[in-house]
Amino acid sequence: MIGGAPVFEAIANRFYDLMEQDPAYAALRAMHAEDLAPMRRSLPRFLAGWAGGPRDWFEANPGKCMMSLHRDFPIDRTTADQWAQAMTRAIADIAPKPANVAQAMTDVLTRMARNMAR
Repeated sequence: MIGGAPVFEAIANRFYDLMEQDPAYAALRAMHAEDLAPMRRSLPRFLAGWAGGPRDWFEANPGKCMMSLHRDFPIDRTTADQWAQAMTRAIADIAPKPANVAQAMTDVLTRMARNMAR
Protein backbone atom coordinates (compact mmCIF):
# COMPACT_ATOMS: atom_id res chain seq x y z
CA MET A 1 0.00 0.00 0.00
CA ILE A 2 2.82 2.42 0.82
CA GLY A 3 5.11 1.50 -2.06
CA GLY A 4 6.91 -1.65 -1.04
CA ALA A 5 10.61 -2.33 -0.66
CA PRO A 6 11.86 0.74 -2.58
CA VAL A 7 10.00 3.07 -0.21
CA PHE A 8 11.23 1.30 2.91
CA GLU A 9 14.79 1.35 1.55
CA ALA A 10 14.51 5.07 0.82
CA ILE A 11 13.17 5.77 4.31
CA ALA A 12 15.93 3.73 5.97
CA ASN A 13 18.66 5.33 3.90
CA ARG A 14 17.34 8.82 4.61
CA PHE A 15 17.11 7.95 8.32
CA TYR A 16 20.74 6.77 8.46
CA ASP A 17 21.90 9.71 6.32
CA LEU A 18 20.31 12.08 8.82
CA MET A 19 21.89 10.22 11.72
CA GLU A 20 25.32 10.43 10.10
CA GLN A 21 25.12 14.01 8.86
CA ASP A 22 23.02 16.01 11.32
CA PRO A 23 24.69 16.86 14.64
CA ALA A 24 21.24 16.90 16.24
CA TYR A 25 21.45 13.09 16.23
CA ALA A 26 25.00 12.77 17.60
CA ALA A 27 24.05 10.82 20.73
CA LEU A 28 21.98 8.42 18.65
CA ARG A 29 24.80 7.98 16.12
CA ALA A 30 27.27 7.27 18.90
CA MET A 31 25.21 4.26 19.98
CA HIS A 32 25.64 2.57 16.60
CA ALA A 33 28.55 0.72 15.03
CA GLU A 34 30.86 2.72 12.81
CA ASP A 35 29.64 0.82 9.74
CA LEU A 36 25.93 1.39 9.24
CA ALA A 37 25.72 -0.79 6.12
CA PRO A 38 24.27 -3.80 7.99
CA MET A 39 21.60 -1.58 9.54
CA ARG A 40 20.82 0.02 6.18
CA ARG A 41 20.11 -3.50 4.89
CA SER A 42 18.20 -4.68 7.96
CA LEU A 43 15.87 -1.77 8.77
CA PRO A 44 14.00 -1.74 5.44
CA ARG A 45 13.38 -5.48 5.74
CA PHE A 46 12.08 -5.01 9.29
CA LEU A 47 9.83 -2.12 8.24
CA ALA A 48 8.45 -4.08 5.28
CA GLY A 49 7.57 -7.10 7.41
CA TRP A 50 6.23 -4.96 10.23
CA ALA A 51 4.00 -3.11 7.76
CA GLY A 52 2.53 -6.34 6.39
CA GLY A 53 4.91 -7.07 3.53
CA PRO A 54 7.34 -9.95 3.19
CA ARG A 55 8.30 -11.41 6.57
CA ASP A 56 11.96 -12.04 5.58
CA TRP A 57 13.39 -10.11 8.53
CA PHE A 58 11.18 -11.93 11.04
CA GLU A 59 11.99 -15.32 9.51
CA ALA A 60 15.71 -14.53 9.72
CA ASN A 61 15.32 -13.33 13.33
CA PRO A 62 12.85 -15.75 14.92
CA GLY A 63 11.49 -14.67 18.28
CA LYS A 64 13.05 -11.22 18.05
CA CYS A 65 11.47 -7.82 17.95
CA MET A 66 12.78 -4.27 18.07
CA MET A 67 12.26 -4.06 21.82
CA SER A 68 14.21 -7.23 22.59
CA LEU A 69 17.01 -6.38 20.15
CA HIS A 70 17.55 -3.02 21.82
CA ARG A 71 17.16 -4.16 25.45
CA ASP A 72 20.89 -3.94 26.20
CA PHE A 73 21.41 -0.49 24.68
CA PRO A 74 21.53 2.53 27.02
CA ILE A 75 18.48 4.17 25.47
CA ASP A 76 17.37 7.22 27.37
CA ARG A 77 14.78 9.88 26.60
CA THR A 78 17.28 11.89 24.53
CA THR A 79 18.31 9.06 22.23
CA ALA A 80 14.75 7.75 21.95
CA ASP A 81 13.58 11.24 20.94
CA GLN A 82 16.47 11.57 18.47
CA TRP A 83 15.48 8.27 16.86
CA ALA A 84 11.84 9.32 16.66
CA GLN A 85 12.71 12.73 15.23
CA ALA A 86 15.09 11.30 12.62
CA MET A 87 12.55 8.68 11.55
CA THR A 88 9.80 11.29 11.39
CA ARG A 89 12.00 13.46 9.16
CA ALA A 90 12.97 10.50 6.99
CA ILE A 91 9.36 9.51 6.40
CA ALA A 92 8.37 13.13 5.73
CA ASP A 93 11.26 13.62 3.30
CA ILE A 94 10.38 10.47 1.34
CA ALA A 95 6.65 11.34 1.58
CA PRO A 96 5.17 7.94 0.78
CA LYS A 97 1.52 7.80 -0.22
CA PRO A 98 -1.10 7.51 1.01
CA ALA A 99 -0.24 10.24 3.49
CA ASN A 100 -2.54 8.88 6.20
CA VAL A 101 -0.69 5.53 6.16
CA ALA A 102 2.68 7.31 6.30
CA GLN A 103 1.44 9.35 9.26
CA ALA A 104 0.16 6.25 11.03
CA MET A 105 3.55 4.61 10.48
CA THR A 106 5.28 7.69 11.91
CA ASP A 107 3.01 7.72 14.95
CA VAL A 108 3.51 4.04 15.77
CA LEU A 109 7.29 4.12 15.26
CA THR A 110 7.54 7.24 17.42
CA ARG A 111 5.65 5.52 20.25
CA MET A 112 7.79 2.41 19.87
CA ALA A 113 11.04 4.42 20.07
CA ARG A 114 9.91 6.43 23.08
CA ASN A 115 8.79 3.27 24.87
CA MET A 116 12.37 1.97 24.69
CA ALA A 117 13.65 4.83 26.87
CA ARG A 118 14.63 3.99 30.40
